[in-house]
Amino acid sequence: MSEDTAAPTAYRIIHRPRYGTLIAACIAGFLALSLIVSIGGNANFQWEAVGHYLFHPAILRGLAITLALTAVVLLIATLLGTAVALMRLSSSRILATIALVYVWIFRGVPALIQLIFWFNLGLVIREISVVLPGFGTLFTLNTNDVLSPYTAAVIALSLCEAAYMAEIVRAGILSVPVGQEDAARSLGMSRRQAFWRIVAPQALSFVIPPTGNAAISLLKLTSLVTYVAVDDLFYAAQSIYARTFETIPLLVVVAFWYLAVVTVMSIGQGFLEAHFGQFDRRSRRSWSLPLRQAGAGLRNLWRAQ
Repeated sequence: MSEDTAAPTAYRIIHRPRYGTLIAACIAGFLALSLIVSIGGNANFQWEAVGHYLFHPAILRGLAITLALTAVVLLIATLLGTAVALMRLSSSRILATIALVYVWIFRGVPALIQLIFWFNLGLVIREISVVLPGFGTLFTLNTNDVLSPYTAAVIALSLCEAAYMAEIVRAGILSVPVGQEDAARSLGMSRRQAFWRIVAPQALSFVIPPTGNAAISLLKLTSLVTYVAVDDLFYAAQSIYARTFETIPLLVVVAFWYLAVVTVMSIGQGFLEAHFGQFDRRSRRSWSLPLRQAGAGLRNLWRAQ
């Protein structure tokens, strides 16, 4: 092969060192390392007690209740929120107004107030009766027997979370261009078929990311049920440190389990986004973007040396 037809030589691009970024990274790394060493070497955190209570039966039982409560509330809130979102988008002004008022009330009142209200509903409504005209009263139940602390927590958190889910679903549906439904109707599809076959699959990719964030927020919101004596993770930790006075170690244990569950949920959310966002390259790779950016930053910092 002649010299003129030889393959071009690959050149390595050498970036100019950014000394300001390097100094800032060194300072931040030093401060982070100092903080970790300071916390890890502080005997007042009682790390032995943290290890002892990390897999304590009461803590694990509370964790299971927290996960179960989160799953039940998320399921109910998703179904109810979807129904409310469809009501808001309905052509009926009555349905749209009812849905708007529902979102306004349950999104505006703090979740803790709703939780305490449902827990004490028996003070104003002592009995729940089912009456059919012409047949009389079918049955009557005592409100306090029906609304146990766990039931009150499920109702309060579901109604509160459904208001946020309604807005998430509504925004996802509105994100699909109107022309998509019009094109489906022009092909002979009914309005229901156009929604479930054309609009809903596209809206799902926009609904998944905020729904994942809502699920993570709901997991942390369940810690409020300790105020109505539901034996969740936080309540279990409180019950222990109320006897042993090991407050900080138990709070560290609770924080560890919340962080662990949130980490797993975040990874699952990333895979869901990648699956339902296959038509969008950005959605497919969004979950790994922070890791790839961090890796690229470290490589550039190393090359700048």
